[in-house]
Amino acid sequence: MSVSRAERVAGLLRRELADILQGEFEYELPRGLISVTDVEVARDLSHAKVYVAVLEIEQAPEIIRFLNEHTGQVRHQLGGRIRLRLTPSLKFIHDTSSESGQRIEQLLAAARKPRGSDS
Repeated sequence: MSVSRAERVAGLLRRELADILQGEFEYELPRGLISVTDVEVARDLSHAKVYVAVLEIEQAPEIIRFLNEHTGQVRHQLGGRIRLRLTPSLKFIHDTSSESGQRIEQLLAAARKPRGSDS
């Protein structure tokens, strides 16, 4: 099974965007508290959804809003790093999958704890 061009571009974008967000925006964003978890690219490569996990959950709306307000700057940086005819438009989305996973782990741990015996 071959990997589609959109999937290859998505992987490239994920790596480059992670580097851009940690390097170029190091003073505007909390360092180490965000992570680019996935990128979904349209088949025609015209736009991409960028999923970002945020460690400090209460800061997530503010961080995602900041990223979406600065897509022009991010896209400009990205265009200088990748070799595509057209740099895709970007939409940043809060990735809550890790938060859901943590909640499931907590519930499973609570279910495994032995309850107090009545004897």
